[in-house]
Amino acid sequence: MQKIYFLIILPILMATQDNIIFDFTTNANTSNWRVVDDVVMGGKSNGDFKLNKDGFGEYSGKISLENNGGFSSLRYRFKEKSIKGFSKVILKIKGDGKKYQFRIKKDSNDSHSYISSFSTNGNWQTIEINLSEMYPAFRGRVLDMENLSSDSIEEVAFLIGNKKEEDFRLYIDKISLEK
Repeated sequence: MQKIYFLIILPILMATQDNIIFDFTTNANTSNWRVVDDVVMGGKSNGDFKLNKDGFGEYSGKISLENNGGFSSLRYRFKEKSIKGFSKVILKIKGDGKKYQFRIKKDSNDSHSYISSFSTNGNWQTIEINLSEMYPAFRGRVLDMENLSSDSIEEVAFLIGNKKEEDFRLYIDKISLEK
């Protein structure tokens, strides 16, 4: 009886792993996550990222408008991941009541990203983002290109840049895809 049960459950477990972009746990490898602040353009914002003791990604810092700054981003690059057959990205996050952007790059070498904004409310939330509604932008400017339409992606990112000085904190539990 156990073998039959195992044979039925194993394909279900394997199928669900295809939809995971990143699942934070206490032993997750976060070495491919990196913070990129406006300091790359002379700004003075300061973001930080760590895996906290509860096993969540914790992205926090301070946005500064000095020297024409005003943003911080957290990026995760990975080997090409198929998104064929999926229509949504699901974020399980807990924010601080501020507005953030979720970004996708089809190719990690692209200069532009596909963007969707979301607001946080201080509680754990499940944010659903329709892939087809993610619009292309570069350095805050919307590009005259079609919305995201790709079979694969190589980078996801969170960005905060609300045109004001503020502290921020975003906890990330899981990023996954849904049909």
